[in-house]
Amino acid sequence: MALQQINTNKLKQLAEIQTGYSFRSRLEVSKDGGLAVIQMKDLMGNNTVNCDDLVKINMENIREHHFAKKGDLMFRTRGHVTTSAVLLEDPGKAVVSAPLLRIRVMKPEKILPRYLNWYISQRDAQIFLNSRSKGSVQKMVSKQAIEDLEVVLPSLGKQKKLVELAMLSAREQTLLLGLADKREQYISGVLMQYAKGE
Repeated sequence: MALQQINTNKLKQLAEIQTGYSFRSRLEVSKDGGLAVIQMKDLMGNNTVNCDDLVKINMENIREHHFAKKGDLMFRTRGHVTTSAVLLEDPGKAVVSAPLLRIRVMKPEKILPRYLNWYISQRDAQIFLNSRSKGSVQKMVSKQAIEDLEVVLPSLGKQKKLVELAMLSAREQTLLLGLADKREQYISGVLMQYAKGE
């Protein structure tokens, strides 16, 4: 029986990868600012971008190609976590700040943004990215390293199923952790009552 051919592509063949915007000075926050800034702090543990508390600034002359769009991925280039977060909502007029990279899928007929976001956090991708990261104290992944990442490409239907299963698994983990925490509190309470002789 012939082995099934695994369909892969380098990330740079599927997506446009752009370095985050480098602000020359500290951000001057303005409540009425017309431009939102997506920073490292806005990337959530579940690998999505939280748009609720984006910093707003006043800044003109930002070119159109710098703006983030729904479906874009923000990749963490620094630190111990080398994963991405996906924009699930329209952030309005927003830019991604350095050191984040913005990854925009250019071949939606081949890959779903949410699948790519999931794939980047998987073991194979993480081993590759860690092997290409530089720095001993502060790990850093270059733009070229993420561009060279080989991405496994199942059918779009399969990609959708994988994303749904991953979401269900994450939800299950959250529920199990919640249950374990409640159980620990209950047992602790019972033991304390016993200690007090109640």
